Amino acid sequence: MIRIAYVSTYPPRRCGLATFTEHLRQSIDGVRGPSDGDRVIVLYNESDGDDAYRNDPAYWPLPAQNRAAYAEMAKRVNESDIDVVLLQHEFGIFGGEAGEYILDFIAALNKPLVTTFHTVFADPPLPYRPIQGKIAAASDAIIVMNRQAIPYLVKAFGLPEEKIVYIPHGAPGPSSENRDSLRRRLGFSGRKVMLTFGLLSRGKGIESVLAALPGVVRKVPEALYVIAGQTHPEVKKREGEAYREELKSLIHRLGLEHHVHMEDRYFSEEELIDYLTACDLYVTPYPGMQQITSGTLAYAVGVGRPVVSTPYEHARDLLRGCEELLLPYGDTTAWEERLGQLLADEAALKRWEEKVRQIGANTHWPRVGEQHVALFARMCAAKRGEVKTIGTVSH
Repeated sequence: MIRIAYVSTYPPRRCGLATFTEHLRQSIDGVRGPSDGDRVIVLYNESDGDDAYRNDPAYWPLPAQNRAAYAEMAKRVNESDIDVVLLQHEFGIFGGEAGEYILDFIAALNKPLVTTFHTVFADPPLPYRPIQGKIAAASDAIIVMNRQAIPYLVKAFGLPEEKIVYIPHGAPGPSSENRDSLRRRLGFSGRKVMLTFGLLSRGKGIESVLAALPGVVRKVPEALYVIAGQTHPEVKKREGEAYREELKSLIHRLGLEHHVHMEDRYFSEEELIDYLTACDLYVTPYPGMQQITSGTLAYAVGVGRPVVSTPYEHARDLLRGCEELLLPYGDTTAWEERLGQLLADEAALKRWEEKVRQIGANTHWPRVGEQHVALFARMCAAKRGEVKTIGTVSH
């Protein structure tokens, strides 16, 4: 049985990467069977501490801001019976400028390395370019969750295309509870519900949906927009609840108190699936067109809900064939018309639901786990003995 070391954040830390890694680990265990030899190398911030991981042998805590700890952790991996290292890469979780400390870990590592890039740029800027390039060069295989990321990486870093593997962002299936029962339980009966969920922060485009909502309500008086999720902890440290209060003020100015419901709390996985299953439309109005991966979009499509979105990178890739559901950011008229049209037409919603459900079936966690296990098996069969070399980053 292949023994895996996962490098990532991990619950109980509340962030998308931690949740992703937990589900990926579960999906791989579901395919391959649980392994006592697996380890999770958990990045943690000194302010949060490692109490949640220290006394469990499955976790090897790595203090993100302690540069010396990265090479030490690689040495520990080298001396273990780990077969493959799976690095979940997001620049912000590692120490140093643009997360450069992870290069020390990679330079000292002599085990096969698979890297999943959660952020990929069409044209990587400084200071990210040299760091991502060195990680890519040192990796035995690279996983991306967006097909467009493959030509981006090939062009930016001169990588052979066969080194890069597309595996979609994993997602759950719909709730097993009857949908009408769910809607009654959640207070959605008699309403046409649009949903946005995730940790609240600026740059999600929620204001643009609120701007379109008065026109939607005129066409569909039972429309309800649910904004689910607590404020992102890093945002809360910086500015408290200022952004949430701004949204509340906007809702009041537009007279939308009966048509917008903000749920300021942490949602468990089960609750999120329930809310997604029960809603009529999922909405991702993000202004940033370069977003290569969206976990919330992946979840909505996995559950099989129709989605209306801006045409950012992940939406264009995942929703191929559903271009009518992609609307320009900030075009209030277009959003008003499309949301109103869909919420008023049950037959159209059903047609889109079926189309999205077919796309989502390929993203369910068991399928994603199978693809990872197959990749690891191929890698270990062609195991190489050489030690990786990686240069230093010059600023």
